[in-house]
Amino acid sequence: MPANLTAQYLEAESKFKQASTSAEKVLALEEMLRAIPKHKGTEKMQADIKKRLSQQRKESQKKKSSASQRPDHHVKREGAGQVVLCGPPNAGKSQLLTNLTHAQVEVADYPYTTRMPQPGMMPFEDILVQLVDTPPLSPESLEPWQLAMIHQADLALVIFDVNDPDLLEQTEFILAKLEERGIAIVPDQRPGLLFLGNKCDQPEGVANFSAWKELYQDRFQAKPFSAVSPTCLEEIRLCLFKLLDIVRVYTKPPGKKPERNADPFVFPRGSTILDAAATVHKEFSQSFKFARVWGHSRFEGQMVERSYVLEDEDVVEIHV
Repeated sequence: MPANLTAQYLEAESKFKQASTSAEKVLALEEMLRAIPKHKGTEKMQADIKKRLSQQRKESQKKKSSASQRPDHHVKREGAGQVVLCGPPNAGKSQLLTNLTHAQVEVADYPYTTRMPQPGMMPFEDILVQLVDTPPLSPESLEPWQLAMIHQADLALVIFDVNDPDLLEQTEFILAKLEERGIAIVPDQRPGLLFLGNKCDQPEGVANFSAWKELYQDRFQAKPFSAVSPTCLEEIRLCLFKLLDIVRVYTKPPGKKPERNADPFVFPRGSTILDAAATVHKEFSQSFKFARVWGHSRFEGQMVERSYVLEDEDVVEIHV
């Protein structure tokens, strides 16, 4: 007996095939079950949908249970990259997070104000980068998860107060802990490390930074900084974007005028046009024929093959 499937059912089935999460799959399967014609010719299909629905509900419940068991210090990754702010007590991490993201965190002129990770989203042009303030790295308060969070991040800002009397002891302690955790202070490694000498705007700040930089220049390169300087804040936004080593890609349908929309796709530098096609739709990587690119190609609308390496702010038109 023919199934005589309705347009509503076929639409729900299409949603199921495109779903990427258990919750989306559950909703699509429920819609399929409601929309499927109820007669003898669809009995096996109904039974199969019910079986898959039961499996997806169990999977969804497992994920919810797992999420609820995550420790308090877990921070879900969001945005175009995750940058962890770390350093000794009272170095200015919370002040920097507040000024870059406008997140509502406690900022005080005494140590150990931050006790748990505090995330915020930093805007850079048309993307958002996640910054996470963390408790101080010090012998009195160091927890194993703090170093693990740095290790798992895309980038870490290591912030010091160049006017702190204990600056040298703090620096040696943090360098030793990074080394113990296997976090290399070398270029092109992940996580990337950026050292900031904060509070250079205070009296003797520039001189203190210069002496500190000269002492440690063979071990790391540091930048002079002030978390309350608008110029420094704008410079650090651009610096973080460059260190994340990502590219923004905009898509357009065939026949439409090329333009940069408000929500670009973000890829690691070195990604190809085939990576972009798979991200737009998982089946596009299989049916990809060619693409046209505006931005950094030899000429506007140039036809490229799947090996084309994406550049920042490319506009792509994918043909399948």
